[in-house]
Amino acid sequence: MSKPVFGIDLGGTKIEGVVLPDSDSIEPIARIRVPTEKEKGAEHIANQIVKLVRLLEEESGIKAEKIGIGTPGAIDPPTGLMKNSNTTCLNGRPFRDELEAALNLPVVMANDANCFAVAEARLGVIRKAMPNARVVFGVIMGTGVGGGIVIDGKVINGAQGIAGEWGHSYLDDSGGACYCGNTGCVETIISGPALERYYQSLTGSKIVMKEILERYKAWNDPAAIQTIERLIHFFGKATANLINILDPDAIVLGGGLGNIDLLYTEGREAVKKFVFNPRLDTPFFRPVLGDSAGVFGAAMLVA
Repeated sequence: MSKPVFGIDLGGTKIEGVVLPDSDSIEPIARIRVPTEKEKGAEHIANQIVKLVRLLEEESGIKAEKIGIGTPGAIDPPTGLMKNSNTTCLNGRPFRDELEAALNLPVVMANDANCFAVAEARLGVIRKAMPNARVVFGVIMGTGVGGGIVIDGKVINGAQGIAGEWGHSYLDDSGGACYCGNTGCVETIISGPALERYYQSLTGSKIVMKEILERYKAWNDPAAIQTIERLIHFFGKATANLINILDPDAIVLGGGLGNIDLLYTEGREAVKKFVFNPRLDTPFFRPVLGDSAGVFGAAMLVA
């Protein structure tokens, strides 16, 4: 009989925890949120996680044996230190080791994009629509661009802890400088802020992606049309590169931009132009777990 599983989703403003009755359920026994308060530093964040685990144990009546945690950033395998986290106070710290000591429990960590991918693969849309899929890539397109790889239901972190980080592969110099130190990353071109900057460069006006998309649909703003056409073109190039390397059975499009209908029609046609195959067989799916994907995926890490 499978045991209850504990998952924690560490976000920039909140930390969410869940206890699921087993690795096949999406009906939580307990689900609680506490504020991250990252401005108070890494030790405070660790204390908040400990507090949350104790609250989950109290509400569920179940003692945790192991904790799965989804984090911004990743653990560097050779050093055990956190890296690439936008909660910058965690970078350079042995944060998993610190949590294991504070909780007196084993902790399994993965990038939050990996948690999204494994949740949709094991509990979400892939389980429903394509249960025999072995290789699933979960795309995050929103404020940033990231991704996660799941093979046979397991997260693939990679030798350097950066598997799936297609947002920082090279796409085109027109994207300009990226915060990672390189130029022309996928994230500098097809993330929400990148597209908003592009629209502003054409018009001098700063508006949000939602309005850009509305103006595109109205077909009355040449700059909005150009911005969305740029998204479609470079989504095609970037996703084709991903398919050429990994050739997944399925792709799930998450994040705010993943809701754009055009990506499933014109975006797919753009991918077809660049993929190294006479046709495009890879199915694209919309996620179904919403904001539960991160915390459910964290629980799946220990399943």
